[in-house]
Amino acid sequence: MKLTKAQKIEKSKTLSERLKAAQHLFFTEYQGLKFHDLQALRTRLKPAGARFAIIKNSLVRHALGGAGVSVSEAAILKGPVGMAVVEGEDPVVAAKTLATFGKEFPKLKIKAAFVEKRWMKGAECAALAALGSKSEVVGRLASALYCSVSQAASVLQAPIRDFVLVLKALEEKKKGSAAA
Repeated sequence: MKLTKAQKIEKSKTLSERLKAAQHLFFTEYQGLKFHDLQALRTRLKPAGARFAIIKNSLVRHALGGAGVSVSEAAILKGPVGMAVVEGEDPVVAAKTLATFGKEFPKLKIKAAFVEKRWMKGAECAALAALGSKSEVVGRLASALYCSVSQAASVLQAPIRDFVLVLKALEEKKKGSAAA
């Protein structure tokens, strides 16, 4: 079904508004995947706060321009492109989901991403997917801080503990010499 020019403009405007609200964008190659595979990808991306869509490149190009995002490379929007729009704060979860799905279905490849107001190439997206999610990184940081604080507390308590042990040993020695 062909769209009229007015319908294309309207779709571009609504997509532009959605892209303005989105935190992160991922552009993928999907050619060769079956419909049910794409549905499985959409289902997996939903908990990450992401939506996967296949939209005409010309509409995406106009919508990105309307959202104030300049396309750095023309190769990003060449050929069939699938776009994951992430509305959540954490881009790592969506990147991990796409990378894991790409391992299961090698025809899905991440071409580029627009994360934190900057463009990333496919290799950088793979590195992003290798990172831990925000909650995992915060958990590791809290664990490291707790370990360092507990070690410092243990070191600071050692002289007092040793002093108390010496006093107890002296007390036992005096009791032993007084009893003899």
